[in-house]
Amino acid sequence: MPVSVDSSRIVYDALKACGVELVSALPETWLVHLIRMADDDPEMILVRLAKEEEGVGLSAGAHFAGKRSAMLMQNHGFLASINGIVSGAQLFRIPLLMLVSDRGTFGEPDPWQTEGGLVTEHVLHALRIPFERLDTREQVAPRVAKAMTLAHASNRPAALLLGRDLMWEEGA
Repeated sequence: MPVSVDSSRIVYDALKACGVELVSALPETWLVHLIRMADDDPEMILVRLAKEEEGVGLSAGAHFAGKRSAMLMQNHGFLASINGIVSGAQLFRIPLLMLVSDRGTFGEPDPWQTEGGLVTEHVLHALRIPFERLDTREQVAPRVAKAMTLAHASNRPAALLLGRDLMWEEGA
C-alpha cells in the first residue's frame, strides 16, 4: 500500500501528544494506518462512523466530558459534514479538530476525488475555519499542537489538510 506508515505514525503521535483520547473516522485509503493505530491503542477510543457528520456530535460529547478528540476524514467527508459543523460546532462554540486527507489536488489519479479537492480550501475560507496544510513530516507535530490550541482557545473548528507529499510514499 503506498500510504506512508511512517507519516501516519507521526500524525498519530502528534494527536496523542495533544491529549486526543477519541478519534472518529470512516474508512479512507489515506487514513487507513491512522485508523488502525487508533484501533490498536488501548488508550484511544476509535468510533467508526456511518457518515462523517456524526463525528461532530461525538466530538461535542467528548468536549463536554472533558476529553479531547479529532475527526479524521477526506475532502468529501468534510463537505458532507458541513451542516453539523455549522449548526453544531460553530453555533455552540465547540472546539473541533479536523484532519482532512486532501484528495483531488495535484497528482490525484482518481477522477472521482478531483471535485472535492478543488473546493475544500474555498469552503474552509467561506466558513471562516482556520486551516493549514501538512505536507512534510517536520510540520506535523507543531501544526497539530497549534491547531488543537486554537480550536480550544477559540472554541471553534480548526482543520489540517493532510497533503499527498506527507501521506503518500515517495515514488508511489
